[in-house]
Amino acid sequence: MGVKSQSSLTKRTVDAAHSTGKRYHIWDCDLRGFGLRIEPSGIKTFIAKYRVGGGGRNAPQRIQTIGRYGTLTPEEARRKAKAVLGSVAAGADPQGDLSARRREMTMAALIDFYETHGCVVQRGKRIGEPMKPLTKAYTLARLRHHVIPLLGNRRAKDVTSGDIERFAADVAAGKTAKNEKVGPRKRIIVKGGPGASRKVVRDLSAVFSFAKRSEIVERNPVENAAVRKTDGQKTRFLTLEEVSRLGSALDELERDGTNIKAINIARLWALTGCRRNEIAGLKWDEVDFENGMLVLEDSKTGQSMRPLGAAALTLLKQIERTEDSEFVFPADSGEGHFQGTKTPWARAIRKAELPGVTPHTLRHTIGSTAISTGEAMALTGAILGHSNPRSTAIYAHIQHEPSRKAANRVSKKIAAALLPNAVPTGPLTIEDQKLLQAVKARLAKADTSARKLRDAIVALLDQQASKVGCIRCD
Repeated sequence: MGVKSQSSLTKRTVDAAHSTGKRYHIWDCDLRGFGLRIEPSGIKTFIAKYRVGGGGRNAPQRIQTIGRYGTLTPEEARRKAKAVLGSVAAGADPQGDLSARRREMTMAALIDFYETHGCVVQRGKRIGEPMKPLTKAYTLARLRHHVIPLLGNRRAKDVTSGDIERFAADVAAGKTAKNEKVGPRKRIIVKGGPGASRKVVRDLSAVFSFAKRSEIVERNPVENAAVRKTDGQKTRFLTLEEVSRLGSALDELERDGTNIKAINIARLWALTGCRRNEIAGLKWDEVDFENGMLVLEDSKTGQSMRPLGAAALTLLKQIERTEDSEFVFPADSGEGHFQGTKTPWARAIRKAELPGVTPHTLRHTIGSTAISTGEAMALTGAILGHSNPRSTAIYAHIQHEPSRKAANRVSKKIAAALLPNAVPTGPLTIEDQKLLQAVKARLAKADTSARKLRDAIVALLDQQASKVGCIRCD
C-alpha cells in the first residue's frame, strides 16, 4: 500500500493530491485510520482502515470505502469515518458485515452496484479510467434489458457457468425482446439475437470480474461457460462502384434539400475512415489545415492524430464556420453538435441500393482500399487511428508526412468515386509545376501572345466557375 504522507485531510490537501501513475494513500494525522486513496486515473476516495476487534497485528485488517471526493467534502467524510471507527471500537466489523451482505447480493442489486462503482475500463492503456458516457449507457442498457429479466432475482454468488450458457441461448433466441412505449415519442426496442447475446455476455463477464475483485463472488462463471464471446470478423466494405452510387445518392439528397450538415458528415466518413462521432462531433480546433491532420482530443483510443487527404481538406475548407459554436457541424438548435444523420443516411443507402451498409462500413472501405493499393499496415493504422499493440509499435516511429501522403493516395480513389466531378485538388505533379513556370514566364513578357494567354485562362476559369458548385460540379 503506497503511502505518500500523513497530514490533516483538508480541502487544500485533497485538492493538491495529484495522480502519480500509481495508487497511493494519504493518511490523516488527526483521526487515526482515516485516509484518502488516489487512483492512477486521478479519482480520490475517502477510506477508513481498522483491525477487526481492535486486535493487534495478527487481526484481519479491513479498509472500508467512505465515499468519493466531490460527492463528500473532507469534513463530511471525516464525520462518517469517525462513526465507522467508533463502531469498531465498540466491537463491530462494518466492512465485514458489508462484505457479508454483498455476498447475498442479487444480480439486479449487483448491476446497480456496478453502475455506481464498477464502470471503468478494465484493460489497455486506459485501465482504471471511467467508461465514456455513451459506452456506459449502452453497457448498462444491455445489462438491464437482458440480464435482469432472466437472472435478476438470482444471488450473484449462486450463478453457475451452466446458467450463463442458458442465459446466452435465451437472449440469442429473442426471449428478452420487447417493444414498449415509455413516453411521448419514446419507445424501448430490444431485439435480442446472437449479436446481442455475445455483447451482453462480455458485459456480464466484466460485471463478475468486478464482483470478484470486490469479494462479492469467488469466481467469474462466464470464464468457463461454453458460450461465444467474440463477434465474427466483419468483412463488408464498399467497392469503388458502390462508393460511386453512394456519392450519387448523397448528391441527389443535397439537391432535394436534405440538411447539408448530414450530407457533408457522410462524405467525410467516406473520405477519412473516421468513426461516426469523430466526424459528427468534430471541433474546429481539432482540424490542423497547415499539416493536413485531424488532432482528435478524445477518440475511442484517447487522443489521436489522423492524416487527411486533399479531398477531405478541401471539403472542410468549404464549410462555413458558425461564430458561436466550436463544432464543425453545430446542432441546428441548442448547444452541442449535429446529431441528425440517422434518417438522411438511411435514405442515402436506400437510394444507392446498399442494404445493411453503416457508417462503419466506410471505415472498413478506407482500410481495405489502403491495403489493396499496397499501403503498409502501419500507415493504414495511422489513417484509421488504430492503437492495437501490433500496429502501434511500428506507428510510433512514423512521421506525419508519410502518413499524410498515404491518406491522400488512398482518399484519392474514394474521392474519385464519391465526387467524380469535383475540382481536382492535391499536390501538383512535376509536369504541372513545369507548365505553371512556363505560363508565368510567358505572362511576364506582357506582349500580344501573353494577353491572349491571359484572356484564354480567364475565360477557362469563368467557364469552370459557372459549372462548379460548392463541392462538386452539378
